[in-house]
Amino acid sequence: MNIRVTVWNENVHEQENRIVASVYPDGIHGAIAEGLNADPAIRTATATLQEPEHGLTEEKLAQTDVLLWWGHRAHGEVADEVVERVCNAVWSGMGMIFLHSAHFSKPFKRLMGSPCNLSWREAGERERLWVTSRNHPITAGLPNHFELEHEEMYGEPFGVPEPLETVFLSWFSGGEAFRSGLTYKRGAGNVFYFRPGHETYPTYHDANIQRVLLNAVKWAHNPAPRLADPNAAPNIPVSKALEPIEERGSRLHDDGEDGYR
Repeated sequence: MNIRVTVWNENVHEQENRIVASVYPDGIHGAIAEGLNADPAIRTATATLQEPEHGLTEEKLAQTDVLLWWGHRAHGEVADEVVERVCNAVWSGMGMIFLHSAHFSKPFKRLMGSPCNLSWREAGERERLWVTSRNHPITAGLPNHFELEHEEMYGEPFGVPEPLETVFLSWFSGGEAFRSGLTYKRGAGNVFYFRPGHETYPTYHDANIQRVLLNAVKWAHNPAPRLADPNAAPNIPVSKALEPIEERGSRLHDDGEDGYR
């Protein structure tokens, strides 16, 4: 069975910046989807901010096993009801991958429960990504490190909760280091944050980056059925087996059962 993937992109830079449009003529979402669709086990669709309900209706999310999210300038334009819908899908078991500036998106901050702030510098610097978890599924088929000739710098401290695993560590030619590949569990959903992907550079055309995203989709996929209501706190009726010990012991003593005399 194919893994059903949706790539979400705010799709703003591509409409306003000729450099971005030339690097990603089909949009950042189109480039990411093309790379993922190269794997026959993955079937990828796209959605953008400009669509009704941002392209993320209840029906669409129900048909999405893994959602990738790229955002930068338009975080505040994402409707809160869509954010809640996305987070509920993650808590129910949908996989989620946040890319680059999506660290400051509403869904990521909601799921992390923290400021998710960092330092940054836009100077087209070389980025070297080191694999810090050699046997992790997300690093399969990758060298011990690889480089991107031009990227935006992100620097520590990164205001996120302690991750389950740090999969990649980035070094930049300006000297900074950054935890650039982090995994989390939120409810029944697997969450991965991956740092590279500034819009003016051809990052998503890079073979190693495409390999990371393919691996991450397969890692984030949860084949189990979705939880019906991840926010439910049902009251379970008391049965005889769950009676308070004192009452049960007194009753058993009176009845002469289970060794009581």
